[in-house]
Amino acid sequence: MTEGVQRVQLVSPYALSVPGGVQAQVRAMARELDSRGVSVTVCSPGAPDEVLGALGIAHVAVGAVLRVPANGSRAPVTLSPHASRTFASIAAALDGGVVHVHEPFAPVAAYGLLRAHRRPIVATFHRGGGGPAYLAGKPVFRLLARSLDDAVAVSDYAAATIAAATGIHPDVLFNGIDVELIASAAPHPTSAPTIVFVGRHEERKGLGVLLDALRRVELPIECWVLGQGPQTESLRRRFGSDGRLAWFGAVTDAEKFARLRGADVLCVPSLGGESFGLVPLEGMAARTAVVATDIDGYREATAGYARLVAPNDPAALAVALREAFERPATKATLDAAAAHAAGWSMASLVERYLVRYERAAERFASTRA
Repeated sequence: MTEGVQRVQLVSPYALSVPGGVQAQVRAMARELDSRGVSVTVCSPGAPDEVLGALGIAHVAVGAVLRVPANGSRAPVTLSPHASRTFASIAAALDGGVVHVHEPFAPVAAYGLLRAHRRPIVATFHRGGGGPAYLAGKPVFRLLARSLDDAVAVSDYAAATIAAATGIHPDVLFNGIDVELIASAAPHPTSAPTIVFVGRHEERKGLGVLLDALRRVELPIECWVLGQGPQTESLRRRFGSDGRLAWFGAVTDAEKFARLRGADVLCVPSLGGESFGLVPLEGMAARTAVVATDIDGYREATAGYARLVAPNDPAALAVALREAFERPATKATLDAAAAHAAGWSMASLVERYLVRYERAAERFASTRA
């Protein structure tokens, strides 16, 4: 058990039942903190999370979920004042603990506890790229920002985004990946050279670009499509004649990691708005070759260990995919990529946050002295 902070409230403004990068971080951080003997309470809108429940980690899920347009996606948030009050009351009772809020300015899960500021608060900002909501909400965000005892962004891009919106200049850490869980997954069997796609089926994630590119790759390969979203049915109708495609919908982390380990190539064709390359790093940790788009978050995370192509360019993506199969990465290259990805382990990330929790608690105490 850590000798520092013993109680942590993790707050996600997004429903954990909907796949997403922030949700995955909250769930993985909860597991890692719990494994270290820290008492964790996770708060989010929506329904209780089965994974957390099976581990005996407290999850307070309050508030109906609405899909609100945000950053080229539709964020699964709540607008329930009751949820905001409930999470604030949990924070108020967290004697000797720290509140860790992911995307604190996303509506409205954290607003109550930010306004009350009854406990030390650490914030993590994930979003890369501003937008109308950030412009319209700037006065409110600047007011709420006064309650933050420590602020972190997951990338330089995310740090610049929040600095422009609020004047906060957070330190940059990273998103963590569960290196041990990925490496220990048994590779899913394949019957042909295989591409895997992992992500929400919406325009920003670029699945349509990948499927367009596959039409130009006349090779006997398979493509596993994981996830779901608003474009799922239209894309299945449009590309249904391609027998190389297999659609699996939303899957568990265990199945995702098994398919990452079993595939030959992970394709991450996002068009933009990605502050950090979590999925490419997971592919690298699985010792799978990565083909991704050349955007800030992915370039920063992959550090030369992935084939990068211009976003929204099916022809260029097709060339990169063909090269990935015709000139596959060597074992030494994949091992080096995996070693690079290991630097972003969740264990390493939580170690750093535990230090920041203590620092935030000291700052909070000094303002109350």
